[in-house]
Amino acid sequence: MITENTKPSAPTADNEIDLIALAKTFWSGRRTVLISILIFGILGFLIAISSSKEFVATTIMVPSGSDGTSKLGGLGGLAAMAGININTTSGSDLSPTVYPQIVSSLPYQLELMNTPLNISELSEPVTFFDYYSKIQKPNILLKYTIGLPGIILGLPGAILKAIKGEEPEKIITNGKNKPLEMSDKQRGVRLILSGLVSLETNPKEGTLILSAKMPEARAAAQLGQRAQELLQQYITEFKIKKAKTNLDFIQQRYDETAQKFEAAQQKLAMFSDRNKNVSLATAKTEEDRLTRQYNLIYGIYSELAKQVEQAKIQVKQDTPVFTIIEPISVPTIRSKPNRTMILFFWLFLGGLLGTGIVFGKEFIGPIKKKWNEAGTKG
Repeated sequence: MITENTKPSAPTADNEIDLIALAKTFWSGRRTVLISILIFGILGFLIAISSSKEFVATTIMVPSGSDGTSKLGGLGGLAAMAGININTTSGSDLSPTVYPQIVSSLPYQLELMNTPLNISELSEPVTFFDYYSKIQKPNILLKYTIGLPGIILGLPGAILKAIKGEEPEKIITNGKNKPLEMSDKQRGVRLILSGLVSLETNPKEGTLILSAKMPEARAAAQLGQRAQELLQQYITEFKIKKAKTNLDFIQQRYDETAQKFEAAQQKLAMFSDRNKNVSLATAKTEEDRLTRQYNLIYGIYSELAKQVEQAKIQVKQDTPVFTIIEPISVPTIRSKPNRTMILFFWLFLGGLLGTGIVFGKEFIGPIKKKWNEAGTKG
């Protein structure tokens, strides 16, 4: 019989989380959590203070065609906002969406590696390739913490090189009409360069944003300036390639015809001087023949001269114009490292790991006990 003072208790589900028990478990293991936070905090502090500085130099450009309109803006930009891709470039034109592929291409990067940079600790300028292959050393602390897995995976190759004997490094230079190839050092420096120089296209605003990162502000600006000039050079060479080839062809024909024209003109003049007072029919016939030959060559010569001028105008028209909205400047504020965020991340990671260890012990303990009991009964 149930009295008024007695109330049935609600059944408790087996999977209901007991917050008080979890709090007691956490409190009892607070020492482990604090030790983990302390260790990871020290590690994060060392990484934060040893992380190299990084400065970013940025330029904003607007590529324009021969008519002065942006190839990224206009109707194409409005269509991009609606999710529609409209190809507004001609067959011989170069789409701005291809520009980032130029920056990541092998010929472009091999040439960019030769950029001379002014480094504060060096008395003379040094190329980007020499700086990252001979001077810049990896951060020891980062190498043996975050980069430890890569070191372990690279041990077999290192051992194999030690057994065979490492061959001296050869820097490969590629000539014309030869397939491109790189040395091991060039391949490694190229990976670094790919992470330091980037190009973003903004079809809506019609702009190109080129960024270059370096440990020093002046070096970042120098690398960015060279990357900008090299990009403009590559794009210009591609866009005027067809017009330039046509100009070269017509120019060669013009030069050949000019020599023939001068020879015919000289020949007619000499014949006229020798037969000034001669009234023979044969002399008159020869003079007429030389005159016709002269007039024919002169007509071709005049037409080719016009075509040469037209081809030169076409080269000028096809040459792209880059409007620099934001020129490269020496950055005054570093972009990395954010030491506060690095320290906070490692403290959080230490707390997370310590909490995991505390609750892991509570979870593994009963399982281990049951395992031992099952082994004893068996």
